[in-house]
Amino acid sequence: MSKKAATRIIRRALRIEQNGTHPLYLFGLTGEEVLAIADFSRVSRDDAGKLIGYQRPQVKRHIQEIVDYLDSAEVVFPNSIILALSSEARFTASRGPQVGNSLVVTGTLELPLPKNNDAKPAWVVDGQQRVLALSKSKRRDLIVPINAFVADQVELQRDQFIRINNTKPIPRGLLTELLPEVSSPLPRNLEIRKIPAAICDLLNTEPESPFCGLIQRTSSSAEARKQAVIADASVVKMIQDSLTSPTGCLFPYRNIAANFTDMDGIWAVLVIFWSAVKRVFPEAWGKPPSKSRLMHGTGIQAMGRLMDKVMASINPRHEGAIEVAEQELRLVAPACHWSQGRWPDLDNLRWDEIQNVPKHIRLLSNSLIRTYVHARGFAP
Repeated sequence: MSKKAATRIIRRALRIEQNGTHPLYLFGLTGEEVLAIADFSRVSRDDAGKLIGYQRPQVKRHIQEIVDYLDSAEVVFPNSIILALSSEARFTASRGPQVGNSLVVTGTLELPLPKNNDAKPAWVVDGQQRVLALSKSKRRDLIVPINAFVADQVELQRDQFIRINNTKPIPRGLLTELLPEVSSPLPRNLEIRKIPAAICDLLNTEPESPFCGLIQRTSSSAEARKQAVIADASVVKMIQDSLTSPTGCLFPYRNIAANFTDMDGIWAVLVIFWSAVKRVFPEAWGKPPSKSRLMHGTGIQAMGRLMDKVMASINPRHEGAIEVAEQELRLVAPACHWSQGRWPDLDNLRWDEIQNVPKHIRLLSNSLIRTYVHARGFAP
């Protein structure tokens, strides 16, 4: 770290002139250096009840996920940290001609290091979790890009914080398609969706799948979307629930300790069960959710929970497994009202009154499982 009398951090930087009062700077710092000069303006209220600060509390799990990635073998970290600098920061333009009609000026930026308990000369506007992760990482010398603007006023800092964090998240459908293509370590909440997302893609593209061409995909052509009637998020959630729950029929196919997943076994279970569903409910299969609640998110998830019961005792690799699953499903068929009538066991809801909400998913799942258990003669 380059210092001037151990009191300043000196960095080569670019100055971009957008606003004469609040110039922008682009440069690089390590996580430790960021923490040395920058503080977090935590959101809170003073004794009078006035709002102060703007930063949300740190999220330990998110920070650890970033640390795990930073400590992995291959690291690419283009995510910039956005700082608000006090007017104590000093920029000196380089001598000689500047490129681009002075729109971008090269030079040296000097950032004072605080003495004793003095206030730090910068504030983290965006990237506090990344900064904390960088400071905890083994890669202490990793340089990350910094975007900074000069602003002593907390009002301007808060304004920029809101604008930066007011962006839309990645659409769920797009994320579902992107996950299987990522080979680097992912945060735990995304990693557990990676396998279901990959299987969802296969279900939509393989001709032997009963779902072939029926799953809505962000990347699908306009023509393909006309045929697609099932939200990919519903299929991913159905698979994920069965994979992660100890009572799920897909759970035995995933060995967490050995980091191994029997994809062929999972595929066989899903194709057999849902092919049987297609046979038992042909009038409700392949229609839009507005005409069939079997293709609705609630129908997919509820039938997924029934799948856990039905397929628990069926070997998907045995010949005739589809016929066996079909026989089991016909036990509940008389009680199903996917496209007409009412569900007596669901507060007498009309078929098209079922909504994709936790309550209706729970009620429909319980109704299907209860009907199946009683039809099999099992104890309730």
